[in-house]
Amino acid sequence: MTYDKMFQSLWLAALIFFPICNSTDTVTPTQPVRDGATLISAGENFALGFFSHGNSTNRYVGIWYNKIPDRTVVWTANRENPVRDSSGVLTINGGNLVLLNDGGHSINNSLWSTNVSTSVNYSSATLTDSGNLVLTDDHQRTLWSSFDYPTNTLLPGMKLGLNRQTGLNWNLTSWKSADDPAPGEFSIGLDPLGVPQYFLKKGSHPIWRSGPWNGVRLSGAPDINRDTVYRWSYVANDKEIYLTYSGNDTSITSRFFLDDSGSMRSLMWNDKNHRWNVMGGANQDKCDQYANCGAYGSCEPSRVAECECLMGFEPKTPGDWNLRDWAGGCVRRRSLDCDGKADGFLRLALVKVPDTSRSRVEPGLNLEACKEECLNNCSCTAYASEGDRGCLMWHGDLVDIRVYSSDDEAQDIYIRLAASELDGSAVGYSGGLQGKKKLRVTILTIIPGLLSFVLCGFCWWRKAKGREMNERCDIASNDNDIEENSKGLELSLFNITDIVAATSNFSESNMLGKGGFGPVYKGQLLNGQEIAVKRLSKNSAQGIEEFKNEVILIAKLQHRNLVRLLGYCISGQEKILIYEYLRNKSLDSLIFDQTRSAMLDWRKRFNIIVGIARGILYLHEDSIFKIIHRDLKVSNILLDDNMNPKISDFGTARIFGQDQAQANTNRVVGTYGYMSPEYAMNGRFSVKSDAFSFGVILLEIISGKRNNYFCDCCLMNLIGHVWEKWKEGKVMEVVDSSMNISSFESEVSRCIQVGLLCVQEKEKDRPNMSSVVFMLGNETMMLSPGQPAFCFGKGNCSDHPHLSTNGAICCSINEITMTKMEAR
Repeated sequence: MTYDKMFQSLWLAALIFFPICNSTDTVTPTQPVRDGATLISAGENFALGFFSHGNSTNRYVGIWYNKIPDRTVVWTANRENPVRDSSGVLTINGGNLVLLNDGGHSINNSLWSTNVSTSVNYSSATLTDSGNLVLTDDHQRTLWSSFDYPTNTLLPGMKLGLNRQTGLNWNLTSWKSADDPAPGEFSIGLDPLGVPQYFLKKGSHPIWRSGPWNGVRLSGAPDINRDTVYRWSYVANDKEIYLTYSGNDTSITSRFFLDDSGSMRSLMWNDKNHRWNVMGGANQDKCDQYANCGAYGSCEPSRVAECECLMGFEPKTPGDWNLRDWAGGCVRRRSLDCDGKADGFLRLALVKVPDTSRSRVEPGLNLEACKEECLNNCSCTAYASEGDRGCLMWHGDLVDIRVYSSDDEAQDIYIRLAASELDGSAVGYSGGLQGKKKLRVTILTIIPGLLSFVLCGFCWWRKAKGREMNERCDIASNDNDIEENSKGLELSLFNITDIVAATSNFSESNMLGKGGFGPVYKGQLLNGQEIAVKRLSKNSAQGIEEFKNEVILIAKLQHRNLVRLLGYCISGQEKILIYEYLRNKSLDSLIFDQTRSAMLDWRKRFNIIVGIARGILYLHEDSIFKIIHRDLKVSNILLDDNMNPKISDFGTARIFGQDQAQANTNRVVGTYGYMSPEYAMNGRFSVKSDAFSFGVILLEIISGKRNNYFCDCCLMNLIGHVWEKWKEGKVMEVVDSSMNISSFESEVSRCIQVGLLCVQEKEKDRPNMSSVVFMLGNETMMLSPGQPAFCFGKGNCSDHPHLSTNGAICCSINEITMTKMEAR
């Protein structure tokens, strides 16, 4: 007989013949809990055993208050698999806590198990005085706990939130009915999108929202925040996000309870009256119902009609509002100018801030700086203070605003409006567009459109005359597309004569650089303004498509970390983009130059890294579009006079739908060394492929070396070099020797770790850019990186039969197959 079979026989014998002890607080392989017996915690606060509820005869294993007479159950094990009679046995088997029926005679009749992967020789489960059932091994290491798997009750010390590393959700789910503990249709849990907040849902439909944690309390849950009874704590780091609470008075028994009707209540036991008193709760009135007044509507229960549109907005469907149906919400009376100058803000006081799913915290910004940041971001619709943490900015529609009556329950929020909707006292008001500017925009919009229409008509008439006319018609059509898509934006159509004069007829002495698109020249207009002129090469195979893409796209993007497009020029075969001129040129001209790299100390490099990350985050999440750049590299990062980075070159960028995760292309465009494996090999791109490119840029900024550089006979890849040093614990050896980092080693190490996380082989292992920005700005726990993609390491060239001619040893096992590659 094997040891396992002998052990199995012994515990079965013990299960049948050993007497049951009711006073213990622990389940062991030889001391199970049968139906009719109970475990009692050491301080006798809680009990565990079998129960039935109401008229049901089904039996469940549960935990309840031991000293409260009504047997209030706070946790249930076998919610979906009841024991149909009194034959249930809770015991230990194979290191796991299991529920058996048939009196425990057959191990195969398991109705529920902790299901932990373990090979321990011995384990036991103890009921603690906090109501937590904890499974531990023989070294007292926790294998499982009931607090990690809440049912419909939140007790002091339990977590409500999310474990980022394991994906475990700590949420509450109602019973199906008062007699049936099976999972019901109501749940409450954390939504980690944007700024995290809690939602009460019926199925997948939200019916109540807590608002975010504002540093003191949940901003939209005043009745749950009463600090006279509870003391709340909120934890948010790279490992987990959760809310937990403790009682201010240990003699008070309290709990939060989600009942089968969808009501979330905070309850306190009244020992004198022997009942649970309701202290507060969620979803108390109509204005607590999620999005009751739709987008840009505010709700106040004391009003005759509780819903009103915010100032500057009007009902989207007035007829429905007359019938007290507000779900359609409100729309702007006047469109935003969106150039950062002619919009303003309305202060809306004492409100529950809108849904923060499409918002984010900007650390370290005061209200004035937050206003300027919002004005410079076309998609920013509102901002609010987050106290010492910075400010909160919204992007997209503002939903679920409620008006409160006291400062203790509310915050102020600043709503973005067109200047014409505001008076001179409004926050951020700047007076609107001047008449000359309006006239210039009108002329630039209408006249080229008319000329384009005439030219296209002429081209159509002469279509059979030859290829030259067709090309002119294509240009005019693209001109018309550009004009149509850039209406309302401060974007100038330049005359070719002015551009020729500004660049001294595209003199080579004025050339700043040359890429796949074509050469870039420095120029100076007659008014003295310096410009950068990007001239489409006549030999560029992808020219006109990328040209139109860049004009239409970048004209609608505004962020301090994106290069600003001033205008364009189309004349004959000439297609030209005119940008702001940035005196410090591109990042690669500094970090890879041994002399100029000394200009960039660690503080400057760190600010450049954070600025690039914020610019990419804007493209991915905060702009009017969801944009994948596809060609991020150090030569496409420009630096202004203060060394602030600005992302450029949007010719290959792609617009995604807000719910779109990825796309494929047969035309892979980009730069070797910066492309992610899935893009280079399969043409699949997403926000994670941009994150990979950012990781390469980050490592290049820190090391002052290109991703590919030669060392001895073999190609030494920077990613592989950093990875080797990381494993050896010598990662500081990769830092550019021109920097003194003695006071910043922890910050440098954190950045390198972020870079390695970004260049992981698999997309799912890379962080998104919102996580990157958070990790860069906070000393928080991070995942340890695994072996990255494309990690070419130095090796002995003669020892590797599969080594390529340049001596690269590839740590990645993927083979690269291209349909079409166009390097830039």
